[in-house]
Amino acid sequence: MVSLDKAMVAHMKVAGEEFELLVEPELALQYRLGKKKELNNVLAVEEVFKNAKKGERHKSSALQKAFGTEDIFAIADKILKEGTLALTTEQKRKMLEEKKKQVASLIAREAVDPRTGAPHTLHRIEEAMAKARLDIDPLKDAAMQTGAVLDAIKLILPIKLAKRKIAVKIGPIYAKKVYGMLKMQGIEKEQWTSDGSLVVVLTMPAGLAGEFYDKINKATAGSAETKMIE
Repeated sequence: MVSLDKAMVAHMKVAGEEFELLVEPELALQYRLGKKKELNNVLAVEEVFKNAKKGERHKSSALQKAFGTEDIFAIADKILKEGTLALTTEQKRKMLEEKKKQVASLIAREAVDPRTGAPHTLHRIEEAMAKARLDIDPLKDAAMQTGAVLDAIKLILPIKLAKRKIAVKIGPIYAKKVYGMLKMQGIEKEQWTSDGSLVVVLTMPAGLAGEFYDKINKATAGSAETKMIE
């Protein structure tokens, strides 16, 4: 178990009453994020407190009423996953940077300059986010934050989200070899010609089109024929 000197508080309010745990900060965060599956070494003390700093423990009856169980590990699981976790300054910094990168990456997949139709780079998105001084929640799913971020950076960067519809023709030498890769992109239409060639239509985020061209050209030694439909 972690030293009490290094433990931090994870807490949850149920029916107006606080339920607190003393936890190892890094392991508790890993458990919260799903990176750690077991509770071993997460709890500094296998107790649920009214006030952890004062050492005031909850009675079994209070645990049963609030959680429907007296099992410390079942209760700890709920508090760690649904309650509030006190993070260290370094944890907050790392998580915030990681979440910003995730949000920027999601936007960059589909972001284009509406004036030219050219994709925006990840670096350009990150710069716009920095200038907008956004409040990113390190514990909130990145996809749920992209809308607000996009609205904010529109004031700084001409941007819209777009998809590309691309027709691809693969000759008979490479058609079967690259079919799996094309299927992973999401084939909307496909046709096998009499000579064994494959013609498909794909739709993908605009920001991924360049990467797709590179992959398909490499896989077919540059013989693939592509045409942007939309």
